[in-house]
Amino acid sequence: MIELVEQKAGLQGFIDKWLAVQPQQRVALVFVDGQDFPGHVALAALEQELLGAAYGIREPQVAVAKLNWWAEELAGAAASGGRHPLTQVLFDDERAHAMPAERWLAPVLAAMAQLEQGTAADFPAQFRAALTFHGALAVLETTWWYGAEASSEKAARVATLNHLLHALLRLPQDAERDRLPVPMARLARYGLDRAQLRMPGAARQQAIRAQLGDLLAGWNEADALSGPLSVFRSLESRHGRWLARRAMRSGDALAALQAGQPSTGPATALRAWRAARAWQRQVR
Repeated sequence: MIELVEQKAGLQGFIDKWLAVQPQQRVALVFVDGQDFPGHVALAALEQELLGAAYGIREPQVAVAKLNWWAEELAGAAASGGRHPLTQVLFDDERAHAMPAERWLAPVLAAMAQLEQGTAADFPAQFRAALTFHGALAVLETTWWYGAEASSEKAARVATLNHLLHALLRLPQDAERDRLPVPMARLARYGLDRAQLRMPGAARQQAIRAQLGDLLAGWNEADALSGPLSVFRSLESRHGRWLARRAMRSGDALAALQAGQPSTGPATALRAWRAARAWQRQVR
């Protein structure tokens, strides 16, 4: 009994970390109850752990060590049942065993590969580079929610767009990193150096607005793609697009990005209900 209580407490800690980054998902949990769909929630929390290892650790060697641990954990989980609370929940479900081991490992390997990447030359190159990791996460997620035959193309696109938007939000803090949130061609066009990325100014505002324009165009293109979205991905994408549009209309785009908080009001509840209804129709 003590072990069960400790396991649940440990699991809740990882779920809380995910919800701290995406508080709007608390509304989605009304429709994707963790008691009925523990693996769906655990997979979202696992994704947040991998994102944190890939982007939240500034020392590359520490990030590599963390990702290597996850690679070993996911490679052996089918046989052992897992050591991590999230892995244990996931591999207690038959759908985890139905997926090939390569599908579980793909996001971790992609995250490690991109640690060596610098700033992309232009937006298409930036998008392609990020798509490898976020696309692998989308494949895993789509298969879990909808089965192996479901297309993950749309989920991969919106997951990548949301990541690039979040990276842009952290522009001043990440101005000294090897991989900048704004491509080199855009920096050159507006005459920006790293020091100027940390300070408000007309050139930085123009560069951010240009980046937002590419992101919004990407969301419009994603609308035409096939494939379902998980309830969590649908809410994340809707908020990301809303935030990008709001920032585009603002006199200070970066401040608007940083101030924009995910809504947990009636509009979000309605979107979550619609996304959950679409999901249930798809899997019936």
